[in-house]
Amino acid sequence: MKITMENSRLVSIIQLKEFLAGTKQTTLSLQTKKEKYHFIKETFDQFTYTTLKKKDRGILRRYIRKVTGYSTSQITRVLVKSFYGDPLQDKYKRHIFVRKYTSSDILLLAKTDNLHGRLNGIATRVILRKEYEKFHKEEYKRISQISVAHIYNLRQTKKYSYETLTFTQTQAGKRDIGVRKKPEPNGKPGYIRVDSVHQGDKQKEKGVYYINSVDEITQWQIVLCTEKISEEYLKPIIEMLFDQYPFKIIEFHSDNRSEYINRWLVTLLNKLLIKLTENRSRKTTDNALAESKNNIIRKHMGYFYINQKYAPLINEFMTGFFNPYLNFHKPCAYPTSTVDSKGKEKEVYKQKDYMTPFEKLISLPNFKKYLKPGTFEKLKETAHCMSDNDYAVIVQEEKEKLFNKIGLDPFDF
Repeated sequence: MKITMENSRLVSIIQLKEFLAGTKQTTLSLQTKKEKYHFIKETFDQFTYTTLKKKDRGILRRYIRKVTGYSTSQITRVLVKSFYGDPLQDKYKRHIFVRKYTSSDILLLAKTDNLHGRLNGIATRVILRKEYEKFHKEEYKRISQISVAHIYNLRQTKKYSYETLTFTQTQAGKRDIGVRKKPEPNGKPGYIRVDSVHQGDKQKEKGVYYINSVDEITQWQIVLCTEKISEEYLKPIIEMLFDQYPFKIIEFHSDNRSEYINRWLVTLLNKLLIKLTENRSRKTTDNALAESKNNIIRKHMGYFYINQKYAPLINEFMTGFFNPYLNFHKPCAYPTSTVDSKGKEKEVYKQKDYMTPFEKLISLPNFKKYLKPGTFEKLKETAHCMSDNDYAVIVQEEKEKLFNKIGLDPFDF
């Protein structure tokens, strides 16, 4: 027997009951979802389903199930949809999460990363919060609330990517000068670690060298440039380096290279009452702090060859702009030591411990006693004269001027 919407002459519940009792096989002509849905709706409307008794409703459902081949649950869903209009209309509406951070916020993040060389998420968040909370820049209000994890999400967006820019080691020599030991500052500033960074070679002609020094406790960093690493060029640079630290230098730590482990440096350090220490044998982490900071120099100055004659120009940039940026406007991570139940000491880096070297310095107990006379007010004025991003803009502009004088394109780096 073949049932269609047109040839069905069943108009009462009794006829439906007789049909179900007398029909064992049914060949359906309702093939499409649309035909079946319309047949179900018209049948419910024809028999006024809502006015039927429970027993009669069951007979009507059995009839529809036999004709359409749908299950009871499918028929129920179509029935419910029929009460609200066309059962074929999909009422589902996909949930769309509200976008919290706009394109302008992504541009502010990209700007900050361009200015600071794309720091890690925690350091970037510290800068963004300071821009709004400390320097009251309203445009940073929303982005200052961003989580560290979501910073990395925004860095994956196309909007961000459109706006961002994205060596030969000196052989160690054995010397019997200096004490082989790891610096032990015991929470006091003045224990600096020093390393050399070579700018590059050109046809066997050496480029400039950077003398990178970092305080163990505060991570106060002074970077200077020299034409060569011989005594004639290094001695005035080392003296200038000591002068630029706001506190007295107690210990000078380096690796075992000859530019630092030599007689003239020992004489200079003895004159200034500064202790000289060097890396221990097979202890590669003794000077790890200074070596990790070498990456900052590479990020800003690149790997390209720079002629030695430009060392004085680079020193002006380092002293006037780069070093103040590192110490007053670039957050650093400071470890907190914890001891587990087994007595094992472990260092962890918490978000609250991200701060600039100046902020770390003034957080030390009785920090003023470590400072050179008359330096605190000057340091405070430098730290609060402008925001981190504003100062980073100046550094970028001055760096571009420097590279233009040297004849290099800063965007090549």
